[in-house]
Amino acid sequence: MMTSVSSPRVVSLVPSFTETLSAWGVTPVACTRFCERPDLDHVGGTKNPDVEKIIALAPDLVVVDAEENRREDYDALRAAGLTVFASDVRGLDDVASTLAALARELGLPIDPVALPAPAPLRRRAFVPIWRRPWMALGRPTYGASLLAHLGVEVVGPEGPYVETSLDEIATFAPDVVLAPSEPYPFTARHFTELSQVAPVIFLDGRDLFWWGVRTPAALRHLERALSDPDP
Repeated sequence: MMTSVSSPRVVSLVPSFTETLSAWGVTPVACTRFCERPDLDHVGGTKNPDVEKIIALAPDLVVVDAEENRREDYDALRAAGLTVFASDVRGLDDVASTLAALARELGLPIDPVALPAPAPLRRRAFVPIWRRPWMALGRPTYGASLLAHLGVEVVGPEGPYVETSLDEIATFAPDVVLAPSEPYPFTARHFTELSQVAPVIFLDGRDLFWWGVRTPAALRHLERALSDPDP
């Protein structure tokens, strides 16, 4: 049970949750090194958290996500008697319900997530998420559903995150390559290589993969990037 509704001690093992909690005025007592919060105590990575350190912090709540974190760490935290809030965000439609459930867990009033109307299909995109080997964003994933809302269909082999090659991707004839800054840091130095497939637009990977309070603004940022006549 929570010791304090007004100032719960929360450990966040998900960058999206860390950002969202901070926006809600709930500063986690600890987070992962990927959460871009150097001012907070770190408890390892999303896939290799320091479970013993988390237990020692005696948090009121630990927040995890099925895609970001490992089941064995979830089980270990539960076995230690900690309360764990687990999300499973696989698409844009999961965001509002997940945030509402977390707010209820924390006893916080929040405004519902407001999203623009979906756009009609207008482009097909290859979204690389790794290099050596090449991996592509697929479905069902939050990133793909975010782009679909903007009228962009991701193309590539079947599956959420799939290994591929630039030659294979070329057979899908994408209209554009959307190269995010994470999880692999695609930058201008990859432009020539990627442009062999299609014209390239570089994106802030956080807008594509971090869900939560960021989502409405992320849609606006991505829409601007997609509308840029000179990417």
